[in-house]
Amino acid sequence: MGHVPFSATRLWYLYRTVKSSANTSEERGFQLSLEDLGRPLVDTTFCILDVETTGTNSRQDLICEIGAVKVQGGETLGTFQTLVNPGVALPPQITVITGLTDAVLAPAPRIEQVITSLRQFIGDAVFVAHNASFDLGFVKAAFERAGIDDFRPTVVDTLTLSRRLFRDEVRNFKLGTLAERFGIENRPSHRALDDALATRDLLYLLIERASGWGVTGLDDLVAIGKLSGHPQAKKLRLTESLPRSPGVYLMVDEDNVVTYVGKATNLRQRVRSYFGNDERRSVIPMLRHLARIEHIETPDAFTAEVLERRLISSLTPRHNRVGRKKRRPVYVRLDTNELWPRLSIVHQTRSQGQYLGPLAGRHQAEQVIEALHTAFPIRRCTTHIGPRFVADPDATPCSAAQLGVAPCPCSGTADLGAHATAVEGVSQAMLGEQHAVVKTLSVRMSDLAMQQRFEEAAAVRDRLSSLLAATRTAQLVNAGMAAGTARFTLAGVEHEMTDGLLNLQHLGITHRFDTSGADTDAERILVGRMIQRAASQSLSIRNVDCTGEWRFPLPEVEVDRLRPLVSSDAALVDIDDADLPTAE
Repeated sequence: MGHVPFSATRLWYLYRTVKSSANTSEERGFQLSLEDLGRPLVDTTFCILDVETTGTNSRQDLICEIGAVKVQGGETLGTFQTLVNPGVALPPQITVITGLTDAVLAPAPRIEQVITSLRQFIGDAVFVAHNASFDLGFVKAAFERAGIDDFRPTVVDTLTLSRRLFRDEVRNFKLGTLAERFGIENRPSHRALDDALATRDLLYLLIERASGWGVTGLDDLVAIGKLSGHPQAKKLRLTESLPRSPGVYLMVDEDNVVTYVGKATNLRQRVRSYFGNDERRSVIPMLRHLARIEHIETPDAFTAEVLERRLISSLTPRHNRVGRKKRRPVYVRLDTNELWPRLSIVHQTRSQGQYLGPLAGRHQAEQVIEALHTAFPIRRCTTHIGPRFVADPDATPCSAAQLGVAPCPCSGTADLGAHATAVEGVSQAMLGEQHAVVKTLSVRMSDLAMQQRFEEAAAVRDRLSSLLAATRTAQLVNAGMAAGTARFTLAGVEHEMTDGLLNLQHLGITHRFDTSGADTDAERILVGRMIQRAASQSLSIRNVDCTGEWRFPLPEVEVDRLRPLVSSDAALVDIDDADLPTAE
C-alpha cells in the first residue's frame, strides 16, 4: 500500500476542517456526533474505477479492461486490475485509443470469471469515476448478466464536480486536461488502472476545493455535484453553520426581513437542496435576495413542525403560502336553545348551542351542513320561531319542504317530535357518531350512480368527506384542550402542552421573533394530529401526566366501507379509507 503524493497533506486539511466544524458546535453548547455530521469524508471509503470497452453502448458493447483503486483517508487500501477477453474482435478505433489488440486480450479471462471478484473488491465503498454514468453503466450491465442485483452504490462523479468547482479555470473537463492543468502526478493513458489512479488524485483535489464551500461530509460532496449552473451557487457558503439536526430555518433578505420559514429533520441537507434542482417559481427570487440564513434547533421533528407553524403565522413571510394568513374561525352551529333548532355558519362560539369546528373555511362549513341536511331532515328555513310563534294559516311551505327533504315549522306543517329526533341525529353526528350519516349518504350515492348522475354522486361524496374531516379535527382539538396542562415523553423527548398548545420554553427553545400573533387554532389542530399519529402508530408516548383528561389515542374512524361508484365518464372513484380524515 502506498500514498498518493500531496494527498496526505490535503486530507489532513480536510480532516481539520471537519474537526473545526465540530469544535464550533461545541462552542454553541452541544456536541455533534459523527452521525450528525453525515459520514465525514476522511472516514469514507472510495472505490475509484475505470473501464475500457469495445464501444459506448453498455447494453451492446463489452468491457475489455478494468482498473480500480480503493482509498480511505488518503491511504490506498488496494488496487484491482485485469484485462478482459470480450469474446469479440476489437474495433480498430479502440485499438488506436487504448493500444489493446485482440492478441493481447485473447489469453485474458472472460468477464464471468472476474465479475464476482470485482463485486467483492468494491464492497460498500462509494463508487467514483470520471463521467461516472459511462463506467457505472458498463459495470451494472456486467453485474446484471452475472445475476448480481445488490449493487446500488452512492456515486461521486469527478466530471460533474470538476464542472462545478473548476468551471472558470480550464478549457474543458477531460481527465487529461485536468491532470495537466493541476499537476496531477498520475496521468491518464486510456488504460484502466492509469485512469483510475489519475481520477483518485483528482478526487483529492476536488475534496480540498469543496472544503471551501463548507463541504465536510459525503452527503455534501454528492449534493454539490448537482449545483451545476445554479445562479446562486456562491451563496451555498451561507449554509456552512447549519447542523445536521432537526429544526427551523429562516431565509432573511438584504433588508433584514424574513422571507421564508421552513422545517427540516436535517437542516443542512434541506437548505442545501434549494441550490440543486429546485426550480419552483418562488425559490429563484428567494435565493436571489437571500442575505443570510438563521436557524433554530429543536430536539425533534415534532417540535420543529409546531415552531414552523408558529413563526409562519406570526411573521407572514412572503414566500410561504401555507399558514401565512391567520384565518377567521369558522364553525357550524346547532342552535339548541330554540324550539326548532337549525344549522348555521358562525365565527364565534359565544351563544348557546352546539358547535363543530374550527373548520378550514366557509366552503367546508357549507359542505358539512349539506351533508347533515341530506342525512337528517331538520328545518332549513331561517324564520325565527319563538315559544309564542303562531304560523300564518296562509303560509306557504319553503321549497325544501315542498321537495320533501325538510320540515317547515314556519308554515305550521311540521311534526315537533320527528324534528327533535332528527336534531338528535345531527347532534350525535357533530360529536363524531358517523355510522348513520355514512349509511344514509352511501345509499344516496349509490342511487345517484345507478341513475348515472355521477356529478351529483360526487358532490354527495365530497360533502361526506368534509363532514368526517371536520368531526375528526374537532375531536383532536377537544382532546388536546381536555388534557389541560399535560407532560408526556414522545420518542425520548419530554414535552409540555397547555390547552392543546406546545410549551417551547419548557424545551429551552428561545429565539428573537415575536410569535404572540400565532394562529392558535391551526396549532391546536397540528398538535392534535401529530399526537394522534404518534399514538396510533405505536410510537413511544410515555410518562403522561395531565391536570385534565388524556384521551389519546382517539378511536379509529369506524365507517361502513362505501360501495364502489365508478364511471368511466365521470371518473367517480370509490370512497375508501384514503378519503377519510387521518391524523397526518
